[in-house]
Amino acid sequence: MDVFALIAERRILEAMQRGDFDNLALKGQPIARDECGEVPAELRMAYKVLKNAGMVPEEVAISRELVTLRNLVDCCQNVEERTELKKQLTEKALRFNLLMEKRGRSAAFEEYETRLAAKMGL
Repeated sequence: MDVFALIAERRILEAMQRGDFDNLALKGQPIARDECGEVPAELRMAYKVLKNAGMVPEEVAISRELVTLRNLVDCCQNVEERTELKKQLTEKALRFNLLMEKRGRSAAFEEYETRLAAKMGL
């Protein structure tokens, strides 16, 4: 074990014996799950920088656009505009499906998963 780790461990144990940790504000509450826990260690810093800059993965951005387009199609009264919006929706859905297949998740699986969750009330 590293010398610094041994020193740190000893100081933590001494602080515990003195009761330094007994009155902490969040004592007894679960530790918040690290949102980057699923991201490989070598990519975490880049992930955090992009997240802090407001950037989202491409599939998330396309998914948001799909929701917006679906809402627009549902609300649109003009037949010509509705046809154009449906065309955009189809193109966007195709792009999303290709991206997901490229990343190892097929559109068919996503659809099945969504329907199954809805049927089970999740």
